[in-house]
Amino acid sequence: MLEEPRSGRLAAWGNALIAGLVPPDDAAQKVTGRDGGHRLAGLPDEEEPEALVTLTWGLGRLRALGVRGLRIALPVAGHPLGLTGPAGFNELALDAGEAVLTVGGPPLGLVPEVTEIGSGDERSTAVVWRCLPVREAPPADVPSLSEAERELNEALRDATEVLTQLDVAGSGPGAQAALDAYRTRRTRSVLAPGYPPRAVRVLELAQRVGALVDIAAGRHSGGEGMEHGGAVSASQIAARAGALRPLERTARRAQVAAYNAFVDQPDTPEKAWRR
Repeated sequence: MLEEPRSGRLAAWGNALIAGLVPPDDAAQKVTGRDGGHRLAGLPDEEEPEALVTLTWGLGRLRALGVRGLRIALPVAGHPLGLTGPAGFNELALDAGEAVLTVGGPPLGLVPEVTEIGSGDERSTAVVWRCLPVREAPPADVPSLSEAERELNEALRDATEVLTQLDVAGSGPGAQAALDAYRTRRTRSVLAPGYPPRAVRVLELAQRVGALVDIAAGRHSGGEGMEHGGAVSASQIAARAGALRPLERTARRAQVAAYNAFVDQPDTPEKAWRR
């Protein structure tokens, strides 16, 4: 969970762009990241409904429609985190594992369609954000920043205990290397201009908890398949998954709270532009 979700990048830098805090080209570059390109499709009132438009054009169009900000959703099966409905949109977001929802203007949701193009050194990733109407309702199960921070501090202690109980040191060289890299990694900047410092702090902490969960679950980068360490039987593997599930849920909820803080939190000095 050290990598930002595409929905997080779109919401964070899209919010900064809509607020006039960053130039359009800078925002588009940050959203695209290492992908080959991002486009939007299905924007309201376009002459060709399925026409693909650039990020800068699409975000500008949303602002012209009255959109004041963007939220994210990170749903998984049984947990529609950040979604508002209807069922059809929720299913698409669940398949993608993420979505972006508008605040202000017509209620819209954007779901990424990711396509890998080419192979080897010529391989690139193209992303199309499909824009669809959504229900105007409170997003599901999103905590406040203060609630998320409290839960994360508790989860970080729990994650450390779980790593010990699951014998991550004995889980194989891949897990140990990932744990060593996690311990020595440097803090990196996250989010975009306009976010309150607490949101940055919560997101960094959520990424730390998520990284520990990934290591304990055997989903670390560089591993060959899944490593289960001391969990060699089906019952032990199930017990490991059960121990990690609440930690992963807490980290996802906190991520959503952090990215959504731009529009969900009361005015702060960093957001004087909204007054």
